[in-house]
Parts: sequence; C-alpha cells; structure tokens
Amino acid sequence: MTTLVRKAVVAVLLISTVAVFPVRSSAQDSSDGPRKVIIKTPAVYPTLAQSMNIHGVVKLEAHVAPNGIVKSVDVKGGHPILTQAAVTAVGHWKFEPAVHETKEQIEVKFETQ
Repeated sequence: MTTLVRKAVVAVLLISTVAVFPVRSSAQDSSDGPRKVIIKTPAVYPTLAQSMNIHGVVKLEAHVAPNGIVKSVDVKGGHPILTQAAVTAVGHWKFEPAVHETKEQIEVKFETQ
C-alpha cells in the first residue's frame, strides 16, 4: 500500500470516527447578519483537525427562508478539514422569522484548547 493511499485510509477512518463519537467542541459561532439566531447548534471540532493542531475560521453564507429555517449553506473560506463540521452545525440553526429570504454571513471559529 502506498503512503498516499495509507494516509487517505487513515483520514477516512478518523473522519468516520468523528461522526460516530463526537467530541466536545471548542468552536465559536457568530452571525453578522441582521437576523437573530434562535437555535444555535455548536460545531463539533473534528478529531483529525485536533490531532493535526488545525485551527482557524470557517466563513459561511447561510440562505435562510422567511420562516427561519436554513435552506442551504455555502462555504466562503476556511480549512477543508473544518468546513464540513461548520456547515453541518449551521445547517441546524434556526433564525427569527423575516418577511423575505436572507443571506447571513457566519464565521465559525475552531481553536485548539
């Protein structure tokens, strides 16, 4: 087995472990949009990122329906190992109702402890 394939297998196993055994998150979320967040699910800090000492900010744009449900989330920047955890968390958020659909700019910060 080549080194590249071995690393890929290890990465997939570690990422799948995070889905089964979530760890405490030290991620901080912030929304700069005009709509208030009613329910804010915290992001789970990926174990692989922790073990590799990867930290930083993931920038997202959430498309929020008038009823406050997040319809979709676009990644605007951030480390690829951190982005899925941030997208998953923000996808579960609930915002206050509004007259129209809005786009909310959100930053999720992942910091090593």
